[in-house]
Amino acid sequence: MDTRRLILATFLSAIVLIGFDYFFPQAPKQQPVPVAATQALNAPAGGAAATSGAAARPAESSDAAQADIRLTIDAPAVQGSLNLRGARLDDLVLKAYRETTKPDSPDVRVLSQTGTARPDYIDFGWRAPEDVKIALPDANTVWKADQPHLDATHPVTLTWDNGQGFVFDIVLAIDRNFMFTVSQHVHNNTAQAVSLYPFYRVNRGYTPETNGGMLVHEGPISVIDDRLNEGSYKSLRQDSVPPNNIAWSHQGKGGWAGITDKYWLMAIVPDQAAQVVGTYDYQAASTTYQVGFTNVAPVAVAAGQTAGTEAHLFAGAKEYSLLDHYQKMLHIPMFWKAVDFGWLSFLTLPVFKVLDWLYSIMGNFGLALLTFTVIVKVAFLPLTVKQMRMTWKTSRLKPKVDQIKARYKEDPMVMQQHIMALYREEGVNLFGGFLPLFIQAPVFWCLYKDLYVTIEMRQAPFFGWIKDLSAPDPTNVFNLFGLLPFDPSHIFAILSLGAWPIIYGATMFLMQKISASSTNMDPAQQKVMTFIPLVFTFFMAHQPVGLVIYYSWSNLLTALQQVIIMRGFKAADAKKAALSNK
Repeated sequence: MDTRRLILATFLSAIVLIGFDYFFPQAPKQQPVPVAATQALNAPAGGAAATSGAAARPAESSDAAQADIRLTIDAPAVQGSLNLRGARLDDLVLKAYRETTKPDSPDVRVLSQTGTARPDYIDFGWRAPEDVKIALPDANTVWKADQPHLDATHPVTLTWDNGQGFVFDIVLAIDRNFMFTVSQHVHNNTAQAVSLYPFYRVNRGYTPETNGGMLVHEGPISVIDDRLNEGSYKSLRQDSVPPNNIAWSHQGKGGWAGITDKYWLMAIVPDQAAQVVGTYDYQAASTTYQVGFTNVAPVAVAAGQTAGTEAHLFAGAKEYSLLDHYQKMLHIPMFWKAVDFGWLSFLTLPVFKVLDWLYSIMGNFGLALLTFTVIVKVAFLPLTVKQMRMTWKTSRLKPKVDQIKARYKEDPMVMQQHIMALYREEGVNLFGGFLPLFIQAPVFWCLYKDLYVTIEMRQAPFFGWIKDLSAPDPTNVFNLFGLLPFDPSHIFAILSLGAWPIIYGATMFLMQKISASSTNMDPAQQKVMTFIPLVFTFFMAHQPVGLVIYYSWSNLLTALQQVIIMRGFKAADAKKAALSNK
């Protein structure tokens, strides 16, 4: 039975390390929405809304459209530019994040221009109903800025006159982090009222590689009516039907929508008091995925009056504390769920908060992991003692169990009945030995999930050669830890084994030896179990090194616990035997 516990513990560890599949909620089927509203989000992907109606101003020549005129952006957390031709936000890098841990690594880019290998941009504008003939700003519209650059203290106003009595303006502002405020206005200098639909879109002009599997969602994401909706790039391509190309749509109040990567997010946050239509669609001709919003009801601009709408645009890192701050400040529902804490977020989120709090005190996520391990061991100490007491009692009964097996070997059912009767008589609860394993497994899974999905642990250094706790150990024993000038893992993936996975395998082997010595495990079974640390050593070589450090430290603490607790049991038994002999 002790061997079964050990095998079960190993199996549970494998489940924790590999992860289990999440069944992400599928996006609901397209719902009927106002036609004019969906048309606003079906404008061409090149920039602002296409010109509507026969009275539309003719588009400028393609040569002129190629000449970008840019408004520079320089805020504390980001820098880049906005294309004044089309008022397109398509150039943004994050000052605090690098692509790699190398000193000369470029800053992470979250928005890129069309014509590049990976275009990501945000556009916005107006759309008119089919029966309204008015020139609207489009992808080739050149806006005039009242100042040459945008920063966190000086908003910029863009203006454009359509020559028909309507003046459009956009007031752009950015905070000290990653949130833009966009206020669009229409000044009606004519004698007739007009109604227009504002829209905002996130555009991705390529199909990215998604390596997170079921561990992390990457792709379209939205929250409307307090419901999280996630979609895949494949589903958008398959469900997009011409001529509107809308793969999914949902009508509701407020919310947010965008495209998420593992660590980065581009999102639209509309007016939270407005009824809006959120859509996912795919433009096959340009390989462009679009996620956006438009109002259900148009903005009415009376004759001689001005009307408008306001939205927020997020383009940056998915820092949990920052998302939570925006959620509270702007009343954005479930904005923190841009970080994929999964279905077990009621567990993964508290674990992350504890780690983040420890990091704020220690300044090193590796030390925070080690301290967290101690906290977990202390928290589960009563269960651990109970488990080991059952193990100790079971091992002491092994001679009697062997006698029963020998006596009733011809009748397995009677043999099992006598063994269970012996366990009941001695107060051995077999389930009591398994319970701590089942309770601790979710904690290990939560840590694995947090290490994988949270940007706070991205490129977080430890000591020595560990520069990124969220990446595998960069060393390799097969090239003598870098002494030989080649990487054998390029030849065969299994030829990758770092120093910390080796340390982990050693601690696992040590823990097994201590367990075997305290439970009188059969020698043949010990030989079989010896191979398990070797298998897990190679498996852990491809896992985040932070998790390897956690398990190595946990194994050492477990081994120490076993030695101390077992000595206590032996001392208690010896004292009891001495008293009974008097």
